Amino acid sequence: MTAIAPRFGPQLIRLLLVTAVLTVGLLGALAGTASAHAALTGSDPKDGAVVDVAPREVTLTFSEQIAMGDDSIRVLDPSSKRVDVAKMRDLSQGGTVRYAVGLKPGLPDGTYTVAWQAVSADSHPVSGAFTFSVGAPSATTATVPGQEAGGGLVGTLYDTVRYISYAGFILLVGGAAFVLACWQRGASVRPLQRLVVGGWVTLTAATLVLLLLRTPYTGSGKLGDMFDLGGLSDVLDTKTGAALVSRLLLLGAAALFIAVLFGAYAKRVTEAEAESEQDGEGNAEAGKAKADLAFGLGLGGTVVAAGIAGTWALSEHASTGIQTGLAMPLDVLHLLAVAAWLGGLVSLLVALHRVPDLERAAVRRFSRIAFTSVVVLAVTGVYQSWRQVGSWDAWTDTSYGQLLLVKIGLIAVLLGAAWFSRRWTGLLGEDAKTAEAGADAEAGIDVAEETAEEDVAEAGTAADPERAAQLARQRTALATARKKRDRDADTERSGLRRSVLIEACVALVVLAVTTALTGTEPGRTQEKEVSRTGTEAAAPAPARPVNLTERFDTGGTKGKGTLRLTIDPASPGTNLMHVWIDGPDGKPMDVPEVKVAYTLKSQQIGPLPVVPERLAAGHWSAGNVQIPMPGDWHLQVTVRTSDIDQTTIEKNVKIG
Repeated sequence: MTAIAPRFGPQLIRLLLVTAVLTVGLLGALAGTASAHAALTGSDPKDGAVVDVAPREVTLTFSEQIAMGDDSIRVLDPSSKRVDVAKMRDLSQGGTVRYAVGLKPGLPDGTYTVAWQAVSADSHPVSGAFTFSVGAPSATTATVPGQEAGGGLVGTLYDTVRYISYAGFILLVGGAAFVLACWQRGASVRPLQRLVVGGWVTLTAATLVLLLLRTPYTGSGKLGDMFDLGGLSDVLDTKTGAALVSRLLLLGAAALFIAVLFGAYAKRVTEAEAESEQDGEGNAEAGKAKADLAFGLGLGGTVVAAGIAGTWALSEHASTGIQTGLAMPLDVLHLLAVAAWLGGLVSLLVALHRVPDLERAAVRRFSRIAFTSVVVLAVTGVYQSWRQVGSWDAWTDTSYGQLLLVKIGLIAVLLGAAWFSRRWTGLLGEDAKTAEAGADAEAGIDVAEETAEEDVAEAGTAADPERAAQLARQRTALATARKKRDRDADTERSGLRRSVLIEACVALVVLAVTTALTGTEPGRTQEKEVSRTGTEAAAPAPARPVNLTERFDTGGTKGKGTLRLTIDPASPGTNLMHVWIDGPDGKPMDVPEVKVAYTLKSQQIGPLPVVPERLAAGHWSAGNVQIPMPGDWHLQVTVRTSDIDQTTIEKNVKIG
């Protein structure tokens, strides 16, 4: 809830409007490179190759580090029977990521299908397939069984548990922060204790389940494999496995923090309140002891919370791509701000519903913390959006951009509900105090009447235990009804409670969208956006690889997509060229033909044709591109999506 003190009203609104305009402008102006999912960059045998003799093994080379299980690479014969044997071998060395799987000896002629699945360094599932033939292609090829990595029941369960883990983190960190920073007396309130402890239990259980699910999630997709100890050992060697284990260790420290918060600290707060009614050294000593313990808890809790948030930053989007040294700390700040805001919001809602004597000052303190959290979220969110989206078209043409727009819309609704909460907070003033005084007087009358009734009934119940138990139940019901009546009679508090409830409900949806975003392909992948000026643009600076990204539309069915091209080292002599074709959804898009030609118009050289070789669906490569001299070369890339639909993309690139 972002309830702000009234004196900031008009100025704050203007500030937020200006910030929003600057944010939109910044998103459109900035450009850079972000991480992509891992991609298959080569294989032996190559896709579509026809070899005379059956190979002893199949090797696959990837663009970045991946997580794979023993069953991640399958080789199928024309009748869909597996012909791979033994355990998959990791042949990675230096910066090359390569895996191999052995084949049965004496394979007959025919077409073989290689299906693979893995999880990228940023936790995204990836998969693919290609074929090669021995002797000659066969009339039929195998049907690839199973689902993609990260799909099916295991994928759904994994995503659900990830959502639960985020929710547990928010309740744990946000609830503890609400008690320490906003309402210290809440340390001895049972509902808030149950909320924070419930967050710890939820996050701990979810982390354990995620650790067990990593084996089927990255491998076979069979739920029963989550108890495979060998697979669990392999998971512990991965970055994600190490992050999950670190999270469990930090949760052990969090358990100690909770014990002190609701034990020694709650006792200190109670003693300080008792001493506050007296003057003298006892009051000062109790207050100092409470302040020292609160400082220690605040410092230690912040370190533990940041460490737990860091386990997400270490294993998801922030840990890959450019500027990871900046992206990861900002991601930690983003998660902490979310927890302080949304977790504090749930804590406030619980206090408003279950605690009749929540002080107005506690609501005010949370208002300031919530406002600070929103500012942090805005700053870190702008950076994350720039890093992952990258262009205006990506907002609407990619799943990541669309989800991000939904999240922004939900946050706007959340801030609208928070504005109403601010209005109700402002009304919790003298009127509320007057209403409380009237309620206290009325309650005093009720207590007097009840006492009189007890005196009359006491003599008759002394010898009748059953009658005494009945009267006790009646008194409990009467007290509950009186508490509900007093609570509902407070119009301002009821209005605040309703608006906070709406905020909490919207926050649950925001959390779901955020979870989906962390598992979605970023809007911009391994690219450097080229500025569009209406004329042919120059490529990157000399002596550096050329990276081009262009959208195309051949005009036919399924004719829209994105072309990415790299030339390395972009200097005279032999160069390596890669071409990727992606569909509107960011997934590889297979097209019938890709042709490239280079022309140096100033020297009347060219066009020099290059016919890249198809490595996999949506990926072409040429390893011996000869460029005779430096200069501004005119590049033409022709993409054909059907027998009659094609388009040519033209750009100037600087070589040497």
